Amino acid sequence: MRMGSVSHSLLMLIAGGTASLIPAGGSARAAPRAQTDLVEFEKMTWVEVKAALAAGKTTALVYTGGTEQRGPQLANGYHNFVAHAQVEAIARELGNAIFMPVLPYTPNDAEALPGTIGITNELLAAMLERITEESILNGFRNVILMGDHGGGQPQVYEEVAKKLDRRYRPNGIRVFYCDQVYRAANDAFDQYLAQHGYPPGLHGYLYDTSQMMYLDKDNTWVRRDLVSSAVGDPVVDGKVQIGPQSPQNGILGDARRSTAELGKRAFDMKVDYAVRQIRRFLAGGY
Repeated sequence: MRMGSVSHSLLMLIAGGTASLIPAGGSARAAPRAQTDLVEFEKMTWVEVKAALAAGKTTALVYTGGTEQRGPQLANGYHNFVAHAQVEAIARELGNAIFMPVLPYTPNDAEALPGTIGITNELLAAMLERITEESILNGFRNVILMGDHGGGQPQVYEEVAKKLDRRYRPNGIRVFYCDQVYRAANDAFDQYLAQHGYPPGLHGYLYDTSQMMYLDKDNTWVRRDLVSSAVGDPVVDGKVQIGPQSPQNGILGDARRSTAELGKRAFDMKVDYAVRQIRRFLAGGY
């Protein structure tokens, strides 16, 4: 399913150079400034976006979050809160990128515990395709797709990226799927936890809670008084062990030893994995 596509006229437009919807006369009067600290598309004016593109910030980062319950100690917007912080850090580290508004819904299903709002794989594919093509229409020459939630990964992201890369590569425009920021970075951090004697988990556990404790400077996203009791169904060899005494609280694992220090380590690891992969993409490699 598609929500629309870039018309033949857009293909003709971008074939000749950077696409733009901005009248030439208007840009001269507006006297755009190239402010190097601006990386968030929705907080920029059109003048600032145009100046940033001209200054070389031609990579658009499309990051998805998600809305789902994450245990009694974490707010339902966990994925969106973390995704916004991560994609901003990635953009700043890259130095040549601007990030699009974080998409707050990814493939998932509402469940017995309230807090989850999901979309289908088909809707995600349509949204990613539309956002990518709109980014190209705004003038970006590279678009990077990535996400903080497992729904749709890697299939939907990978398929959309390959499809659009084939379509626009002849015009000098590239579309990539950055998978390292999610599974690879998560696995590496879980290995770190295991090596240091921390219990494993899958959802709402030490990894998630620590990241939120690190990022939540205003104490609005984490119920810190509940962290000391944040234990759910145990995870053994990557599988959840649900028994008759299951707390059914949305936690798969144990979050009680969560700390902001561990959260910073996890956060920095994800940013590092993403930046290194994206730089390889932009250098022409995979």
